[in-house]
Amino acid sequence: MNENQDKTENRNVYKSQSSNNISMHPGDPQGSPDDCLPCFVFIDDGFLAKLSKYFGNGKYLRFDRVLFSNNLAKKENLKCGRIFYYLAPPFQSDKPSNEERIRKDRHDNFVRSLRDKGAIVREGRCQKIKISENNFKYCQKAVDSLIIIDLMSIPIDYPNIRKIILIASDSDFVPAVEKLKQRGIEIILYTYYVKKRNTGLSRSNYLLKAVSRYSKITKQDFDDAPLT
Repeated sequence: MNENQDKTENRNVYKSQSSNNISMHPGDPQGSPDDCLPCFVFIDDGFLAKLSKYFGNGKYLRFDRVLFSNNLAKKENLKCGRIFYYLAPPFQSDKPSNEERIRKDRHDNFVRSLRDKGAIVREGRCQKIKISENNFKYCQKAVDSLIIIDLMSIPIDYPNIRKIILIASDSDFVPAVEKLKQRGIEIILYTYYVKKRNTGLSRSNYLLKAVSRYSKITKQDFDDAPLT
């Protein structure tokens, strides 16, 4: 992919050469400045949690998701109007073990705290897959579908929203992104990728080409959103 790279506020902002947007921070068609415009922030928890663990050298970073979202919006000279947060609850057996119950209680408390701060939280489900005897893996299900459904509902439910910040890395969002751009909605991607194997943080050129522009999340973004 050919990219023009602009360093702004100690971060790298990327923009495709094929983009029709002349300005890195274009206003609406009427010429209103960006700082007058609200934006929505969509967060894929699976990706953000993985990135948090990567920056935490194997330990999940503790940070305020709402403040994190507001800070990214400020970087774009935008006002965060609403946060959509997507995740799956931990797996529960038909007869949950004590460990499963504790994990579920922690999850419920986390979701409650997000909702208390005004975030809209959507939950998929967790599937347990047997790999071999006494060896299982756990996969999120329906989370991406929920994100796509809500993205496609924005032009109908919130016609005044012209900018969306998407925190994700999955190419499954590309069709929705392209359709929203056709409707005049700018999609700003915040993501991260490395060349190292087994990190789960691979680069999706398909998604990078589809969005209006993208920036890489930094460790400082987490540090700037401490839990209080």
